[in-house]
Amino acid sequence: MAGRNKHVVSKTSSSLAIVEANPPANKKVVAIDAPIVSSYNDRIRPLLDTVDRLRNLNVMREGIQLPTIVVVGDQSSGKSSVLESLAGISLPRGQGICTRVPLVMRLQRSYSTEPEIWLEYGDTVVHTDEEHIAKAICAATDVIAGSGKGVSDDPLTLHVKKAGVPDITMVDLPGITRVPVNGQPENIYEQISAMIMKYIEPQESIILNVLSATVDFTTCESIRMSRQVDKTGERTLAVVTKADMAPEGLLQKVTADDVRVGLGYVCVRNRIGEETYEEARMQEELLFKTHPMLRLIDDDIVGIPVLAQKLMLIQATMIARCLPEIVRKINEKMEISVLELNKLPMVMASAGEALMTLMDIIGSAKESLLRILIQGDFSEYPEDHKMHCTARLAEMLSQFSDNLQAKVEDKTEFLMDEIKILDECKCVGLPNFIPRSAFLAIFSQYVDGIHSKPVEFIKKIWDYIEAVLIPVISKYAENFPQIQSSLKRAGRNLITKMKEQSVNRVAEIVEMEKLTDYTCNPDYMTSWTEKTASQQGFIHAVLYDEKKPESFSLAGFGEVKISHLRKCHAHLLQQAFDMKMRIASYWNIVLRRIVDNLALFLQFSVKNLVNVQFQKEIVAEMVDPRGGGGVERMMEESPSVASKRERLKKSVKLLKESKDVVAAIVDQSSGYGGRLN
Repeated sequence: MAGRNKHVVSKTSSSLAIVEANPPANKKVVAIDAPIVSSYNDRIRPLLDTVDRLRNLNVMREGIQLPTIVVVGDQSSGKSSVLESLAGISLPRGQGICTRVPLVMRLQRSYSTEPEIWLEYGDTVVHTDEEHIAKAICAATDVIAGSGKGVSDDPLTLHVKKAGVPDITMVDLPGITRVPVNGQPENIYEQISAMIMKYIEPQESIILNVLSATVDFTTCESIRMSRQVDKTGERTLAVVTKADMAPEGLLQKVTADDVRVGLGYVCVRNRIGEETYEEARMQEELLFKTHPMLRLIDDDIVGIPVLAQKLMLIQATMIARCLPEIVRKINEKMEISVLELNKLPMVMASAGEALMTLMDIIGSAKESLLRILIQGDFSEYPEDHKMHCTARLAEMLSQFSDNLQAKVEDKTEFLMDEIKILDECKCVGLPNFIPRSAFLAIFSQYVDGIHSKPVEFIKKIWDYIEAVLIPVISKYAENFPQIQSSLKRAGRNLITKMKEQSVNRVAEIVEMEKLTDYTCNPDYMTSWTEKTASQQGFIHAVLYDEKKPESFSLAGFGEVKISHLRKCHAHLLQQAFDMKMRIASYWNIVLRRIVDNLALFLQFSVKNLVNVQFQKEIVAEMVDPRGGGGVERMMEESPSVASKRERLKKSVKLLKESKDVVAAIVDQSSGYGGRLN
């Protein structure tokens, strides 16, 4: 690029110095210790330390994502060479997949002349050195992923504290391969793809996409994956390797940006053969300075030092941007965990404490039942219509009333039952008097016809109440699984007793109707008068009408067939008609009376259940040693609750430590906010 500043590379005993050919008077020479050191390290390190401490605390298991540089690339794209150049150490190399587990590389500049290098996986720490690091990584990988060629999602952390390295933390993932080689599982591509997507999908991840200059960027699988989760490229930085092997058209590739890499490109030269890292950097600088094609690429996007600088700044910016949200999530998660922990039952040391806790459970359940069964307050279960009990009970009562009064009259044999009964109940006496025995005999048939309906209704009611009672008990005893079965059994036993008592009482209510015919309801006389008004017309149509009609229209009965009445028992017709009208008028009152009685009895029984029987029966069941000694068992914390308590304690401890870690750095990091690019 014409007119641009070029760099002159000079070598000192321990460092490289990049100096502009004509530097401005106020511009200093930047010394780069072998291989790289940034002037930003002292300010960036506290941010990285904060995130690394959060990572060490494993805060991500609480669902809190941390800013992370994720290194991805197709197989043989030069990923390992880039990471080696940044870290100044040798990584495993060979045919096929070299990285088989997520390798978390934590690079930290050290002022010591002696590097410190160690590996961590699980609870294992392995100290090593520069000469043996590759073997140590391979050995640890075999432990994690097996000695074959498969991959694992369990991470391996590599710590490198060394003079001259940039302060960055990266996660190196296996290179993408589509065709499994010998020893690799057939679904190796799917496994690696899933692993990569897991790491690059969070918005906090910075994607370092390693691309080979020798290929068409648009065909790279790593580009396709990163574009799935970062469509605008605002989280993606591309490093182009092997620039010396394919210099033609590279400038156009990185300036055209056909694959939308929002954070830009950095072109690098891979270390070759036995070059030291210092020699490799000198050759890289010389390449981009002298090559007729590569020298046209802007200095701001070439070289490992530039890549290191970009990564540190991008990572620091992302960390600073994410810290407030991390703080918010930590506080939110901690509040939830503390609330859940406080909801757990206290560990009880005596039977007295257990009994008090049991009474609290019963009292809370009783209050809930009072609200939903009696008061009609369903705010506790706004979306569960089954628990809107007063409405459901009213619906069931209305359906029962409709069903009870929906007796279908047999119009084809009109008055025949009455005539038969009158014929059998005749006695010596004055004519036209209806024998009371005949009335009661017919009426008993009516009662027997509906006897089972009230009983079935009350059984259905108690089945429904049981379906309400058991979930309420379970809800308020959820922290005591060791007694839930006893409480539920006690609840079912109570409902069984109440159902049995109610069935007996309802059967008595129905049976009482057969004992005598009585009502003070004036509707009886009104209805009977209206119905008997058509008696003379009815008898005339049956016995004297020359047209001999087949049917006759009666109020309350509609069209009834009468032709069969001319054949016999004409002398009983008037008595039969009168008795029919009396029974019909009285029967309507009886049905409504049964419904009214059941409604009142239902209300009484439900209130008695909640206010009296519930607490008495449950407590009796739980304290009875024959029932299993429920109170004593409350003192034994169930394994599930103990496990939950321990998990929540660890979670709260972790989140408190995490909160302390970020508290000190939030204000300090405010100067790093802003856009990544």
